[in-house]
Amino acid sequence: MDTQAPADRPVEEISSLCMNCHEEGTTRLLLTKIPFFREVVLMSFSCPHCEFKNSEVQSAGEVQQRGVKISFKAGSQDDLQRQIVKSDTCVARLEELDLEIPAGRGQLTNIEGLLSMIKTDLEAQQPARKEATPEIHRRVQAIIQLLADMRSAQKMPLTITLDDIAGNSSLEPSPEDRSGKYIRSEYARTSEQNETLGLRQSAAEPEASSTVESPEYRASDQMYPVMPASNGIEGNAPQDANDEIVENQVYSFPASCPGCEHPCNTHMKMVRVPHFKEVVIMSTVCDSCGYRSNEVKTGGEVPAKGRRITLRVEKKEDLSRDILKAESAVVSCPELSLNVEPGTLGGRFTTVEGLLVQVRHDLKASIFETNDDGSMQGDSMPSNDRTKWDAFFKNLDSAISGQIAFTLILEDPLAASYVQSFTAPDPDAQLRVLEYERTQQEEEDLGLADMRTEGYEEPDATNGASKDAIVDSGNQQPVEVDEIQKQVEARMKELEADDTHENRS
Repeated sequence: MDTQAPADRPVEEISSLCMNCHEEGTTRLLLTKIPFFREVVLMSFSCPHCEFKNSEVQSAGEVQQRGVKISFKAGSQDDLQRQIVKSDTCVARLEELDLEIPAGRGQLTNIEGLLSMIKTDLEAQQPARKEATPEIHRRVQAIIQLLADMRSAQKMPLTITLDDIAGNSSLEPSPEDRSGKYIRSEYARTSEQNETLGLRQSAAEPEASSTVESPEYRASDQMYPVMPASNGIEGNAPQDANDEIVENQVYSFPASCPGCEHPCNTHMKMVRVPHFKEVVIMSTVCDSCGYRSNEVKTGGEVPAKGRRITLRVEKKEDLSRDILKAESAVVSCPELSLNVEPGTLGGRFTTVEGLLVQVRHDLKASIFETNDDGSMQGDSMPSNDRTKWDAFFKNLDSAISGQIAFTLILEDPLAASYVQSFTAPDPDAQLRVLEYERTQQEEEDLGLADMRTEGYEEPDATNGASKDAIVDSGNQQPVEVDEIQKQVEARMKELEADDTHENRS
Protein backbone atom coordinates (compact mmCIF):
# COMPACT_ATOMS: atom_id res chain seq x y z
CA MET A 1 0.00 0.00 0.00
CA ASP A 2 1.26 3.41 -0.95
CA THR A 3 1.73 5.42 2.24
CA GLN A 4 2.80 8.68 0.62
CA ALA A 5 0.86 11.86 1.15
CA PRO A 6 -1.89 12.44 -1.45
CA ALA A 7 0.06 15.31 -3.05
CA ASP A 8 3.16 13.09 -3.47
CA ARG A 9 1.38 10.11 -4.97
CA PRO A 10 2.05 9.89 -8.70
CA VAL A 11 -0.71 9.55 -11.26
CA GLU A 12 -0.05 6.50 -13.39
CA GLU A 13 -0.96 6.67 -17.08
CA ILE A 14 -1.74 3.57 -19.13
CA SER A 15 -2.50 3.37 -22.84
CA SER A 16 -5.79 1.57 -23.38
CA LEU A 17 -8.39 0.93 -26.08
CA CYS A 18 -11.25 3.37 -26.46
CA MET A 19 -14.49 1.38 -26.60
CA ASN A 20 -16.23 4.19 -28.47
CA CYS A 21 -13.98 4.63 -31.53
CA HIS A 22 -11.55 1.72 -31.00
CA GLU A 23 -8.56 4.05 -31.13
CA GLU A 24 -5.89 4.37 -28.46
CA GLY A 25 -6.77 6.43 -25.39
CA THR A 26 -5.24 7.07 -21.96
CA THR A 27 -6.31 5.74 -18.56
CA ARG A 28 -5.06 7.57 -15.47
CA LEU A 29 -4.96 5.88 -12.06
CA LEU A 30 -4.57 7.56 -8.67
CA LEU A 31 -4.46 5.80 -5.31
CA THR A 32 -5.80 8.09 -2.60
CA LYS A 33 -7.72 8.05 0.67
CA ILE A 34 -11.16 9.60 1.04
CA PRO A 35 -12.09 11.41 4.28
CA PHE A 36 -14.79 9.55 6.26
CA PHE A 37 -13.80 6.42 4.33
CA ARG A 38 -10.75 4.42 3.21
CA GLU A 39 -8.33 3.92 0.29
CA VAL A 40 -9.78 4.05 -3.21
CA VAL A 41 -8.47 4.02 -6.77
CA LEU A 42 -9.63 6.91 -8.95
CA MET A 43 -9.68 6.02 -12.64
CA SER A 44 -10.17 8.40 -15.53
CA PHE A 45 -10.18 7.58 -19.26
CA SER A 46 -10.02 10.06 -22.13
CA CYS A 47 -9.72 9.58 -25.87
CA PRO A 48 -8.13 12.37 -27.97
CA HIS A 49 -9.72 11.00 -31.16
CA CYS A 50 -13.43 11.01 -30.32
CA GLU A 51 -13.33 13.10 -27.09
CA PHE A 52 -14.95 10.24 -25.16
CA LYS A 53 -14.39 10.50 -21.39
CA ASN A 54 -15.19 8.26 -18.48
CA SER A 55 -14.34 8.13 -14.78
CA GLU A 56 -15.05 5.74 -11.92
CA VAL A 57 -13.84 4.76 -8.49
CA GLN A 58 -12.99 1.34 -7.07
CA SER A 59 -12.15 0.29 -3.55
CA ALA A 60 -8.45 -0.38 -3.01
CA GLY A 61 -9.13 -2.39 0.12
CA GLU A 62 -10.56 -5.80 0.75
CA VAL A 63 -14.18 -6.84 0.99
CA GLN A 64 -15.38 -5.92 4.48
CA GLN A 65 -16.55 -8.55 6.92
CA ARG A 66 -20.12 -7.20 6.93
CA GLY A 67 -22.35 -5.37 4.50
CA VAL A 68 -23.36 -1.78 5.17
CA LYS A 69 -26.62 0.12 4.74
CA ILE A 70 -26.77 3.91 5.00
CA SER A 71 -29.92 6.03 5.01
CA PHE A 72 -29.75 9.81 4.81
CA LYS A 73 -32.56 12.36 4.75
CA ALA A 74 -31.48 15.57 3.00
CA GLY A 75 -33.41 18.65 4.03
CA SER A 76 -31.44 21.59 2.61
CA GLN A 77 -29.15 22.68 -0.20
CA ASP A 78 -26.11 22.11 2.00
CA ASP A 79 -27.12 18.48 2.51
CA LEU A 80 -26.94 17.94 -1.24
CA GLN A 81 -23.18 18.59 -1.05
CA ARG A 82 -22.57 15.54 1.14
CA GLN A 83 -19.90 13.33 -0.41
CA ILE A 84 -20.86 9.85 -1.63
CA VAL A 85 -18.58 6.89 -2.34
CA LYS A 86 -20.64 4.36 -4.27
CA SER A 87 -18.76 1.13 -4.98
CA ASP A 88 -19.50 -1.19 -7.87
CA THR A 89 -21.45 -3.50 -5.53
CA CYS A 90 -23.67 -0.77 -4.05
CA VAL A 91 -27.38 -0.34 -4.79
CA ALA A 92 -28.64 3.24 -4.32
CA ARG A 93 -32.28 4.21 -3.89
CA LEU A 94 -34.25 7.45 -3.94
CA GLU A 95 -37.09 6.51 -1.61
CA GLU A 96 -39.46 9.35 -2.52
CA LEU A 97 -39.38 8.36 -6.20
CA ASP A 98 -39.09 4.62 -5.56
CA LEU A 99 -36.13 4.81 -7.95
CA GLU A 100 -33.29 2.29 -7.70
CA ILE A 101 -29.79 2.59 -9.14
CA PRO A 102 -28.43 -0.95 -9.55
CA ALA A 103 -24.92 -2.01 -8.71
CA GLY A 104 -22.45 -1.18 -11.44
CA ARG A 105 -19.85 1.49 -12.03
CA GLY A 106 -18.23 2.89 -8.89
CA GLN A 107 -18.58 6.63 -8.31
CA LEU A 108 -17.13 9.40 -6.16
CA THR A 109 -19.61 12.28 -6.16
CA ASN A 110 -22.10 14.08 -3.94
CA ILE A 111 -25.88 13.84 -3.64
CA GLU A 112 -26.44 16.67 -6.12
CA GLY A 113 -24.10 14.99 -8.59
CA LEU A 114 -25.92 11.68 -8.19
CA LEU A 115 -29.25 13.37 -8.94
CA SER A 116 -27.74 15.07 -11.99
CA MET A 117 -26.35 11.76 -13.25
CA ILE A 118 -29.75 10.05 -12.94
CA LYS A 119 -31.47 12.98 -14.67
CA THR A 120 -28.94 12.93 -17.53
CA ASP A 121 -29.29 9.17 -18.03
CA LEU A 122 -33.08 9.40 -18.18
CA GLU A 123 -32.99 12.33 -20.61
CA ALA A 124 -30.67 10.51 -23.02
CA GLN A 125 -33.39 8.16 -24.31
CA GLN A 126 -36.32 10.56 -24.12
CA PRO A 127 -36.47 11.34 -27.89
CA ALA A 128 -36.68 7.61 -28.66
CA ARG A 129 -39.34 7.08 -26.01
CA LYS A 130 -41.41 9.94 -27.37
CA GLU A 131 -41.56 8.31 -30.80
CA ALA A 132 -42.09 4.72 -29.61
CA THR A 133 -44.09 5.01 -26.37
CA PRO A 134 -45.48 8.51 -25.73
CA GLU A 135 -47.15 7.42 -22.47
CA ILE A 136 -43.87 6.20 -20.96
CA HIS A 137 -42.18 9.36 -22.28
CA ARG A 138 -44.60 11.54 -20.31
CA ARG A 139 -44.14 9.53 -17.13
CA VAL A 140 -40.36 9.61 -17.39
CA GLN A 141 -40.48 13.34 -18.11
CA ALA A 142 -42.47 13.86 -14.92
CA ILE A 143 -39.80 11.99 -12.95
CA ILE A 144 -37.11 14.11 -14.60
CA GLN A 145 -38.92 17.26 -13.47
CA LEU A 146 -39.09 15.92 -9.91
CA LEU A 147 -35.36 15.16 -10.02
CA ALA A 148 -34.70 18.73 -11.16
CA ASP A 149 -36.76 20.06 -8.23
CA MET A 150 -34.83 17.86 -5.80
CA ARG A 151 -31.49 18.96 -7.21
CA SER A 152 -32.41 22.61 -6.70
CA ALA A 153 -33.71 21.84 -3.17
CA GLN A 154 -37.23 22.90 -4.15
CA LYS A 155 -38.64 19.51 -3.15
CA MET A 156 -37.46 18.36 0.25
CA PRO A 157 -36.88 16.18 2.19
CA LEU A 158 -35.06 13.69 0.00
CA THR A 159 -34.18 10.26 1.37
CA ILE A 160 -31.28 8.38 -0.20
CA THR A 161 -30.31 4.83 0.77
CA LEU A 162 -27.02 3.07 0.01
CA ASP A 163 -26.91 -0.72 0.41
CA ASP A 164 -23.50 -2.29 -0.24
CA ILE A 165 -23.00 -6.00 0.40
CA ALA A 166 -19.20 -5.51 0.24
CA GLY A 167 -19.26 -2.73 2.87
CA ASN A 168 -17.17 -0.40 0.68
CA SER A 169 -19.61 2.50 0.23
CA SER A 170 -19.91 5.63 2.31
CA LEU A 171 -21.92 8.83 2.73
CA GLU A 172 -20.39 11.80 4.52
CA PRO A 173 -21.72 12.30 8.08
CA SER A 174 -21.78 15.50 10.10
CA PRO A 175 -21.56 16.15 13.86
CA GLU A 176 -24.69 18.31 13.49
CA ASP A 177 -26.88 15.43 12.25
CA ARG A 178 -29.82 14.82 14.53
CA SER A 179 -31.61 11.57 15.33
CA GLY A 180 -33.04 9.83 12.28
CA LYS A 181 -31.27 12.00 9.70
CA TYR A 182 -28.18 9.83 9.21
CA ILE A 183 -28.51 6.10 9.92
CA ARG A 184 -25.67 3.66 9.29
CA SER A 185 -25.96 -0.03 10.10
CA GLU A 186 -24.00 -3.17 9.31
CA TYR A 187 -25.44 -6.60 8.58
CA ALA A 188 -24.27 -10.16 8.01
CA ARG A 189 -24.33 -11.21 4.37
CA THR A 190 -26.46 -14.08 3.15
CA SER A 191 -25.03 -17.07 1.31
CA GLU A 192 -26.29 -15.67 -1.99
CA GLN A 193 -24.58 -12.32 -1.35
CA ASN A 194 -21.30 -14.03 -0.49
CA GLU A 195 -21.59 -16.03 -3.69
CA THR A 196 -22.10 -12.79 -5.64
CA LEU A 197 -18.84 -11.46 -4.18
CA GLY A 198 -17.04 -14.73 -4.94
CA LEU A 199 -16.56 -15.51 -1.24
CA ARG A 200 -18.63 -18.64 -0.99
CA GLN A 201 -16.73 -21.90 -0.63
CA SER A 202 -16.84 -23.93 -3.82
CA ALA A 203 -18.23 -27.45 -3.78
CA ALA A 204 -14.87 -28.90 -4.86
CA GLU A 205 -12.97 -27.24 -2.03
CA PRO A 206 -12.47 -29.60 0.91
CA GLU A 207 -14.21 -28.52 4.07
CA ALA A 208 -12.07 -27.71 7.08
CA SER A 209 -12.82 -29.43 10.31
CA SER A 210 -15.20 -27.37 12.41
CA THR A 211 -13.44 -28.44 15.61
CA VAL A 212 -9.96 -27.15 14.73
CA GLU A 213 -8.93 -23.83 16.25
CA SER A 214 -5.77 -21.81 15.76
CA PRO A 215 -3.51 -21.71 18.87
CA GLU A 216 -4.13 -18.04 19.63
CA TYR A 217 -7.89 -18.62 19.77
CA ARG A 218 -7.88 -22.07 21.39
CA ALA A 219 -9.90 -22.01 24.57
CA SER A 220 -8.42 -23.08 27.87
CA ASP A 221 -9.88 -25.71 30.14
CA GLN A 222 -11.32 -22.94 32.30
CA MET A 223 -13.54 -21.81 29.43
CA TYR A 224 -15.06 -25.27 29.21
CA PRO A 225 -15.75 -26.48 32.75
CA VAL A 226 -17.09 -29.96 33.28
CA MET A 227 -20.88 -30.09 33.12
CA PRO A 228 -22.73 -30.94 36.33
CA ALA A 229 -22.72 -34.66 37.01
CA SER A 230 -26.49 -34.67 37.40
CA ASN A 231 -26.88 -34.11 33.67
CA GLY A 232 -24.65 -37.00 32.82
CA ILE A 233 -22.74 -34.82 30.30
CA GLU A 234 -19.09 -33.92 30.31
CA GLY A 235 -17.25 -31.13 28.54
CA ASN A 236 -18.79 -30.04 25.23
CA ALA A 237 -20.48 -33.27 24.26
CA PRO A 238 -23.70 -32.83 22.28
CA GLN A 239 -26.76 -32.48 24.47
CA ASP A 240 -30.16 -34.01 24.11
CA ALA A 241 -32.82 -31.72 22.73
CA ASN A 242 -34.69 -31.85 26.03
CA ASP A 243 -31.69 -30.70 28.12
CA GLU A 244 -31.77 -27.12 29.33
CA ILE A 245 -28.94 -24.66 28.84
CA VAL A 246 -26.94 -24.42 32.04
CA GLU A 247 -26.10 -20.98 33.37
CA ASN A 248 -22.40 -19.95 33.10
CA GLN A 249 -21.63 -23.01 30.95
CA VAL A 250 -19.77 -22.32 27.67
CA TYR A 251 -21.07 -24.24 24.69
CA SER A 252 -19.34 -24.58 21.35
CA PHE A 253 -21.08 -25.57 18.12
CA PRO A 254 -20.14 -25.53 14.43
CA ALA A 255 -21.34 -22.68 12.24
CA SER A 256 -20.63 -20.97 8.92
CA CYS A 257 -18.62 -17.74 8.87
CA PRO A 258 -20.84 -14.86 7.69
CA GLY A 259 -17.77 -13.29 6.07
CA CYS A 260 -16.43 -16.13 3.94
CA GLU A 261 -18.88 -19.05 4.40
CA HIS A 262 -16.10 -21.34 5.69
CA PRO A 263 -16.81 -23.55 8.71
CA CYS A 264 -16.01 -21.96 12.06
CA ASN A 265 -16.89 -22.28 15.73
CA THR A 266 -19.41 -20.23 17.69
CA HIS A 267 -19.17 -20.13 21.48
CA MET A 268 -22.22 -19.38 23.60
CA LYS A 269 -22.69 -18.71 27.30
CA MET A 270 -25.80 -17.80 29.26
CA VAL A 271 -25.38 -15.46 32.21
CA ARG A 272 -27.84 -13.81 34.56
CA VAL A 273 -27.65 -10.04 34.95
CA PRO A 274 -28.65 -9.02 38.50
CA HIS A 275 -32.02 -7.26 38.72
CA PHE A 276 -32.60 -7.82 34.99
CA LYS A 277 -32.87 -11.12 33.12
CA GLU A 278 -30.86 -13.88 31.51
CA VAL A 279 -28.75 -12.92 28.51
CA VAL A 280 -26.75 -14.96 26.01
CA ILE A 281 -23.19 -13.96 25.10
CA MET A 282 -22.06 -15.30 21.72
CA SER A 283 -18.60 -15.18 20.14
CA THR A 284 -17.57 -16.28 16.65
CA VAL A 285 -14.01 -16.59 15.34
CA CYS A 286 -13.10 -17.68 11.81
CA ASP A 287 -9.60 -19.03 11.22
CA SER A 288 -9.94 -18.70 7.44
CA CYS A 289 -10.63 -14.97 7.04
CA GLY A 290 -10.05 -13.63 10.57
CA TYR A 291 -13.69 -12.65 11.11
CA ARG A 292 -14.46 -12.00 14.78
CA SER A 293 -17.71 -10.95 16.38
CA ASN A 294 -19.18 -10.67 19.85
CA GLU A 295 -22.91 -10.35 20.43
CA VAL A 296 -25.19 -10.09 23.43
CA LYS A 297 -28.78 -11.23 23.04
CA THR A 298 -31.62 -11.24 25.51
CA GLY A 299 -34.16 -14.01 25.72
CA GLY A 300 -37.79 -14.25 26.67
CA GLU A 301 -40.96 -12.95 25.11
CA VAL A 302 -41.38 -9.60 23.39
CA PRO A 303 -42.71 -7.14 26.00
CA ALA A 304 -45.88 -5.18 25.37
CA LYS A 305 -44.09 -1.83 25.74
CA GLY A 306 -40.71 -0.32 25.01
CA ARG A 307 -38.37 1.05 27.67
CA ARG A 308 -36.52 4.35 27.98
CA ILE A 309 -33.62 4.42 30.46
CA THR A 310 -32.16 7.79 31.44
CA LEU A 311 -28.90 7.91 33.41
CA ARG A 312 -27.42 11.11 34.77
CA VAL A 313 -23.62 10.69 34.83
CA GLU A 314 -22.37 13.15 37.43
CA LYS A 315 -19.14 11.66 38.77
CA LYS A 316 -16.39 9.37 37.55
CA GLU A 317 -17.78 6.37 39.45
CA ASP A 318 -20.87 6.49 37.23
CA LEU A 319 -18.70 5.60 34.23
CA SER A 320 -18.12 2.15 35.76
CA ARG A 321 -21.81 1.21 35.73
CA ASP A 322 -22.55 -1.94 33.77
CA ILE A 323 -24.64 -1.36 30.69
CA LEU A 324 -26.33 -3.79 28.32
CA LYS A 325 -27.08 -2.15 25.00
CA ALA A 326 -29.33 -4.33 22.87
CA GLU A 327 -29.05 -4.21 19.10
CA SER A 328 -32.49 -2.59 18.89
CA ALA A 329 -31.60 0.30 21.25
CA VAL A 330 -30.93 3.93 20.37
CA VAL A 331 -28.19 5.58 22.45
CA SER A 332 -28.16 9.36 22.77
CA CYS A 333 -26.30 12.00 24.83
CA PRO A 334 -27.79 15.49 24.27
CA GLU A 335 -24.84 17.29 25.90
CA LEU A 336 -22.37 15.47 23.64
CA SER A 337 -24.47 15.82 20.45
CA LEU A 338 -24.20 12.03 20.20
CA ASN A 339 -26.82 9.73 18.71
CA VAL A 340 -26.20 6.05 17.94
CA GLU A 341 -28.91 4.42 15.84
CA PRO A 342 -29.99 0.75 16.19
CA GLY A 343 -27.68 -1.76 14.54
CA THR A 344 -24.64 0.54 14.57
CA LEU A 345 -22.77 -1.06 17.47
CA GLY A 346 -24.77 -4.27 17.75
CA GLY A 347 -25.51 -5.78 21.14
CA ARG A 348 -22.89 -5.01 23.81
CA PHE A 349 -22.44 -5.77 27.50
CA THR A 350 -19.88 -3.30 28.83
CA THR A 351 -19.66 -0.20 31.03
CA VAL A 352 -20.71 3.38 30.33
CA GLU A 353 -17.05 4.27 29.78
CA GLY A 354 -16.51 1.24 27.55
CA LEU A 355 -19.50 2.18 25.41
CA LEU A 356 -18.26 5.74 24.89
CA VAL A 357 -14.73 4.51 24.12
CA GLN A 358 -16.10 2.15 21.48
CA VAL A 359 -18.14 4.95 19.91
CA ARG A 360 -15.07 7.19 19.85
CA HIS A 361 -12.93 4.47 18.27
CA ASP A 362 -15.47 3.65 15.54
CA LEU A 363 -16.11 7.30 14.71
CA LYS A 364 -12.44 8.23 14.53
CA ALA A 365 -11.74 5.25 12.28
CA SER A 366 -14.43 6.37 9.83
CA ILE A 367 -14.07 10.15 10.08
CA PHE A 368 -10.29 10.66 10.16
CA GLU A 369 -7.51 8.91 8.32
CA THR A 370 -5.53 6.77 10.76
CA ASN A 371 -2.31 4.84 10.51
CA ASP A 372 -1.92 1.32 11.86
CA ASP A 373 -0.65 2.72 15.16
CA GLY A 374 -3.75 4.91 15.54
CA SER A 375 -2.02 8.22 14.74
CA MET A 376 -3.78 10.73 12.50
CA GLN A 377 -2.80 11.45 8.92
CA GLY A 378 -3.33 14.64 7.00
CA ASP A 379 -6.42 14.57 4.81
CA SER A 380 -8.42 16.71 2.43
CA MET A 381 -11.27 17.37 4.86
CA PRO A 382 -12.37 21.02 4.79
CA SER A 383 -10.98 22.97 7.74
CA ASN A 384 -14.46 24.01 8.89
CA ASP A 385 -15.63 20.38 9.08
CA ARG A 386 -12.45 19.27 10.83
CA THR A 387 -12.89 22.03 13.44
CA LYS A 388 -16.40 20.75 14.18
CA TRP A 389 -15.22 17.16 14.52
CA ASP A 390 -12.27 18.19 16.70
CA ALA A 391 -14.66 20.00 19.05
CA PHE A 392 -16.98 16.98 19.10
CA PHE A 393 -14.19 14.54 20.00
CA LYS A 394 -12.76 16.94 22.60
CA ASN A 395 -16.15 17.04 24.30
CA LEU A 396 -16.41 13.25 24.09
CA ASP A 397 -12.93 12.82 25.60
CA SER A 398 -13.91 15.07 28.50
CA ALA A 399 -16.96 12.91 29.17
CA ILE A 400 -14.91 9.69 29.07
CA SER A 401 -12.40 11.11 31.56
CA GLY A 402 -15.20 12.21 33.91
CA GLN A 403 -14.52 15.93 33.57
CA ILE A 404 -18.07 16.88 32.54
CA ALA A 405 -21.52 15.64 33.50
CA PHE A 406 -23.88 14.33 30.83
CA THR A 407 -27.10 12.40 30.32
CA LEU A 408 -27.11 8.95 28.73
CA ILE A 409 -30.41 7.81 27.23
CA LEU A 410 -31.19 4.28 26.02
CA GLU A 411 -34.45 3.96 24.15
CA ASP A 412 -35.22 0.33 23.35
CA PRO A 413 -38.56 -0.68 21.75
CA LEU A 414 -37.91 -4.30 22.85
CA ALA A 415 -37.07 -3.32 26.46
CA ALA A 416 -33.95 -5.49 26.20
CA SER A 417 -31.40 -2.93 27.47
CA TYR A 418 -30.17 -2.43 31.01
CA VAL A 419 -28.13 0.03 33.11
CA GLN A 420 -26.76 -0.97 36.51
CA SER A 421 -28.23 0.68 39.58
CA PHE A 422 -25.85 1.34 42.48
CA THR A 423 -28.72 1.27 44.99
CA ALA A 424 -30.73 -1.74 43.73
CA PRO A 425 -33.25 -2.88 44.73
CA ASP A 426 -33.88 0.60 46.16
CA PRO A 427 -34.53 3.50 43.71
CA ASP A 428 -31.51 5.24 42.21
CA ALA A 429 -31.77 9.03 42.13
CA GLN A 430 -29.62 9.22 38.97
CA LEU A 431 -31.45 6.48 37.08
CA ARG A 432 -34.95 6.73 35.64
CA VAL A 433 -36.74 3.94 33.80
CA LEU A 434 -39.94 4.62 31.88
CA GLU A 435 -42.08 2.35 29.73
CA TYR A 436 -43.69 3.72 26.59
CA GLU A 437 -46.03 2.59 23.84
CA ARG A 438 -44.19 1.61 20.68
CA THR A 439 -44.94 3.66 17.59
CA GLN A 440 -46.44 2.07 14.51
CA GLN A 441 -43.14 2.55 12.68
CA GLU A 442 -41.27 0.68 15.42
CA GLU A 443 -43.82 -2.13 15.20
CA GLU A 444 -43.22 -2.33 11.45
CA ASP A 445 -39.43 -2.26 11.78
CA LEU A 446 -39.46 -5.05 14.37
CA GLY A 447 -41.88 -7.21 12.36
CA LEU A 448 -44.51 -7.07 15.10
CA ALA A 449 -47.27 -5.28 13.19
CA ASP A 450 -48.28 -8.35 11.17
CA MET A 451 -47.40 -10.97 13.80
CA ARG A 452 -50.35 -13.07 14.91
CA THR A 453 -50.02 -15.50 17.80
CA GLU A 454 -53.70 -16.48 17.89
CA GLY A 455 -56.05 -17.41 15.07
CA TYR A 456 -53.25 -17.23 12.52
CA GLU A 457 -54.79 -20.06 10.50
CA GLU A 458 -57.86 -17.91 9.77
CA PRO A 459 -57.80 -15.51 6.81
CA ASP A 460 -56.93 -11.96 7.75
CA ALA A 461 -59.98 -9.80 7.13
CA THR A 462 -57.86 -6.67 7.22
CA ASN A 463 -55.30 -7.96 4.74
CA GLY A 464 -55.32 -5.60 1.82
CA ALA A 465 -57.05 -2.81 3.68
CA SER A 466 -53.79 -1.31 4.85
CA LYS A 467 -51.29 -2.81 2.44
CA ASP A 468 -51.11 0.46 0.54
CA ALA A 469 -50.18 2.49 3.59
CA ILE A 470 -46.89 3.13 5.31
CA VAL A 471 -46.00 5.30 8.27
CA ASP A 472 -44.08 8.51 8.20
CA SER A 473 -41.74 8.33 11.21
CA GLY A 474 -41.79 12.11 11.49
CA ASN A 475 -45.50 12.58 12.26
CA GLN A 476 -46.61 8.96 12.76
CA GLN A 477 -49.48 9.45 10.30
CA PRO A 478 -50.37 6.96 7.54
CA VAL A 479 -49.06 7.97 4.14
CA GLU A 480 -50.35 6.38 0.94
CA VAL A 481 -47.72 4.47 -1.00
CA ASP A 482 -49.15 5.76 -4.28
CA GLU A 483 -48.35 9.35 -3.22
CA ILE A 484 -45.38 9.16 -5.59
CA GLN A 485 -47.73 8.10 -8.38
CA LYS A 486 -49.94 11.09 -7.63
CA GLN A 487 -46.94 13.42 -7.87
CA VAL A 488 -45.93 11.90 -11.17
CA GLU A 489 -49.49 12.20 -12.53
CA ALA A 490 -49.63 15.83 -11.39
CA ARG A 491 -46.44 16.55 -13.33
CA MET A 492 -47.86 14.76 -16.36
CA LYS A 493 -50.97 16.96 -16.30
CA GLU A 494 -48.77 20.06 -16.16
CA LEU A 495 -46.78 18.82 -19.14
CA GLU A 496 -49.95 18.00 -21.10
CA ALA A 497 -51.32 21.47 -20.32
CA ASP A 498 -48.10 23.04 -21.60
CA ASP A 499 -48.28 20.95 -24.81
CA THR A 500 -51.93 21.98 -25.36
CA HIS A 501 -51.07 25.64 -24.88
CA GLU A 502 -48.20 25.39 -27.37
CA ASN A 503 -50.40 23.69 -29.98
CA ARG A 504 -53.07 26.39 -29.66
CA SER A 505 -50.43 29.08 -30.05
